[in-house]
Amino acid sequence: MQLRDSGHRALVFSQFTSYLRKIATALEAAQVSYSYLDGSTRGREEVIEGFQRGDDTAFLLSLKAGGTGLTLTEADYVFIMDPWWNPAVEQQAVDRTHRLGQDRPVHVYRLYSSATVEEKVLQLQDQKRQLVEQVFATGAGARLPMSDLVGLIRD
Repeated sequence: MQLRDSGHRALVFSQFTSYLRKIATALEAAQVSYSYLDGSTRGREEVIEGFQRGDDTAFLLSLKAGGTGLTLTEADYVFIMDPWWNPAVEQQAVDRTHRLGQDRPVHVYRLYSSATVEEKVLQLQDQKRQLVEQVFATGAGARLPMSDLVGLIRD
C-alpha cells in the first residue's frame, strides 16, 4: 500500500504460479489492484495494456511468461520473489522496466529464504556471473567446479 499511496507501481515475478496466486490473495485483502500474467493467461495483450494504462498498482508475472518481450516502464519497483537458477532470466525480467521511456530510478528487490536451496541457488548464480565475466575478460574457457554443483544438492 505504501508504494501505491506514493504513486509507485511494481512488477512482482515468481517462477511459481501458486505463489503468485497467494500474493494476489494478499493484495486483494489489502485492496491493492493488480494485473496477472502467466502461461495460461488469455488476452495477454489486453492484460499488458491495462497495466500500461495505469489500471493497476502491481503486475504479478510468471518469470517465464513475463521475462521476455515486454516493455513495462510504468513500473519503478521490481520484486523477484524466488531465485531462478539462471541469473540471465532474472535480469531479463528486471529489464522489462529498463527500456526507452523509463524516466525514474528502478528499485529491484530479490527475496529468498536463508539456509535453503534458494540461498544456494543465489550463490550458484553469483559463481555463474563471475564465470561469464572471466570468460569475456580473458577470452579463455573457464569451468564451474563439480564440487559447487555437488554442494547444491548435498547439504
